[in-house]
Parts: sequence; C-alpha cells; structure tokens
Amino acid sequence: MGGLLSELSKKLAERWLTLLVLPGALYLAVAATGHTLGQSAALDVGRLTHAISDTARAPQVTTVGGQVVLLAAILAGAAAAGLAAQSLGSVVERVALAAGWGTWPWLFGDWAERHVARRQRRWDAARAEYEVLRLLERAPQPADRPRPRERHRAAHKCERISVERPERPTWSGDRIHATAVRLDRDAHVNLLVLWPHLWLVLPEELRGEIGRARAALTRAAVLSGWALLYLPLAWWWWPAVPLAATLVIISARRLRTTSDTYSTLLEASVRLHLTDLADKLRIEEQPMGPLLGGAVMRRLSSPAPAAEPAS
Repeated sequence: MGGLLSELSKKLAERWLTLLVLPGALYLAVAATGHTLGQSAALDVGRLTHAISDTARAPQVTTVGGQVVLLAAILAGAAAAGLAAQSLGSVVERVALAAGWGTWPWLFGDWAERHVARRQRRWDAARAEYEVLRLLERAPQPADRPRPRERHRAAHKCERISVERPERPTWSGDRIHATAVRLDRDAHVNLLVLWPHLWLVLPEELRGEIGRARAALTRAAVLSGWALLYLPLAWWWWPAVPLAATLVIISARRLRTTSDTYSTLLEASVRLHLTDLADKLRIEEQPMGPLLGGAVMRRLSSPAPAAEPAS
C-alpha cells in the first residue's frame, strides 16, 4: 500500500508541475518582463538584463531565507495562474462544444441562434452544390461530367462548415453532435443513453485512447484560457497581444483536430462494440444496424414515470 501511495503521489506531483507550475512560471516571467519594460521599451533586452542583474544582487534574494520565500511565492503564483487558466479553459470548452447553447443567456443565446441559422444556410447551399455535381457525374456524355476535383472541392467546402447539417454554433460542437446524429440514423441508438453502459464493456486499451483524446481536447481549450490571461498584460506591454493571438490560433486549430479525433473514436467504439453490449444484455446476436440498436435501446431505456391518478 505504501508503494502504491508513493507512486500515486509522484504522478500527482508530476502532473501538478507540468500542468500548473511550468506554464504558470512562464506567465509570471512574461508578466514581470512586461512590468519591467513597459510600452516605451517593450523590446529592450539590455534594460531587462540590467533589471534582472539588479534583482539578483538585492539583499532579500541573496539570503537563504529570502530565496526560500521567493521560491515559495513563485510556486504559489504559478499554481494560481495555472488554476485560473484551467478555469477559463473549462469555460472556453463549454462554449466551443456548445452542448447546451439553447440555455445560454438571452444575448448570447440570440447570437448563437442566428449563427446556427446562418451556418445551416451555408451548409445547405454547399450540400446542394455537391449533390448537383454528383448527379452530373452520371451524365451520358463525358464532356458533360464535372472533373473529380470539383466534386472533392465541393465536399471539402461542405465539411469545413460541418460534417452533418449544423445544429450548434461551433464546428467542434457540431463535430461531436454529428456522431450522435450518424449513430441515431444508422443504428437507431441514443448515444447519451448508450455511452455509460457501453463504456463498461469497452477494452481497456480503447478506453485509454478515448481518455487521452478527451484530455487532449481539454488541453486545447486551456490554451485559450492562457490566451485570456495573457491579453490583459497588453495594458502595459504590447507584445502580449501577438502572444495571446498566437495561443488563440493554436488553440482553435487543436480544438478542431482533437474534437474530430474524439468524435471518430466515439463512433468507432459504438460501431465495433455494440454487439458486445448486446451480448451482455442477452440479446440475440444480430448484425450492427437498426434492429440491434433498437433492441439495445429498449433494454437500456427507462420507461417514463406514470402520472399519479387525479384525486
């Protein structure tokens, strides 16, 4: 038991150092640099070097007690900054996935509703263009057929908007929602109801892959949290603006990539292991499809509560 607790505490310390302290220490260093240089000498390396040298020679830093206090303050500040970035990242993640956008406050909810409608119109137009090109490919005369590149370009244009018809205001949210749409269409299963039960029968290796993909999605959102923390530093140091913008761009690209990976793993898990869950539920073996999905959902769904008789 002692060895297990020791190993667990070691892993927790490593995660604490990697996720909170190191990024937080970098943030404190940037904040201290901006405070030292200001707007007028934002890129003056000589002034920064001179300020660091003066600080290193200060009596409070040269003593052991002062160094201990300084190290403790840096660790505490870095951890606090890391926790703040993770909190902001969780907000960014909820906005990026937009699972409950219909309950957003009225101003944001109205904007999201208009944005969804606009994305739907763009997707419908792109999809119609793609379907026209598919029909033209069957033209009897080769001269009347479009080039394959045109159809691929139209398909890519449609997927850049959303994989399925948009129902959420963000691409990442629609990508995860598309998994539920496809499984409902192809196998008549409700992913929200099915997933907790399916998770228990998935192989350990696959669960690890899904967990890592989900963690990568969270880390991508935390990058935006760091960007939100760096942005106020621009008040006294303008290089914080391009730094925050870079983090936003990287975070946006990673959110798209990780949400796509996570959604693909969710869909593949259901398609490959729905029969395993059906076997656990003692359902007669059937191929993956609406009949099997319907039978599984009937076993997993709880009937609606009966209304109390009127007195």
